[in-house]
Amino acid sequence: MNIALIAHDNKKKLMENLCIAYRFILNKHTLYATGTTGRIIEEAANITVNKYLAGHLGGEQQLGSQVAHNDIDLVIFLRDPLAPKHYEPDIHSVMRLCDIHNIPLASNLATAEALLLALDRGDLDWRKIVR
Repeated sequence: MNIALIAHDNKKKLMENLCIAYRFILNKHTLYATGTTGRIIEEAANITVNKYLAGHLGGEQQLGSQVAHNDIDLVIFLRDPLAPKHYEPDIHSVMRLCDIHNIPLASNLATAEALLLALDRGDLDWRKIVR
């Protein structure tokens, strides 16, 4: 499965800890992440990550393109709802594309953990059929 990982600045440490805790699941899949988040994950969890540009430089648009082409199976987007970004429309665009194309999306830690455990159990294998 192709998993996209994105985290706002205030959530990068949380993403790092999530990836360390669930490394045993994540290393079975192909990972994609925006630039800085991808680098942090690679260094902290010692797993390979395909990196987009930084989010504000178009990384979220690159992800959106992959979602629109049904090339992503799961998105974990740890966003900071209390610190709006100037590129907020790009963020909402990715979320909208996930809704349009039925891509499972987690925007907080609780949902991210639930989706990763479901992925490990095989509950998301239907994505293989859709793709």
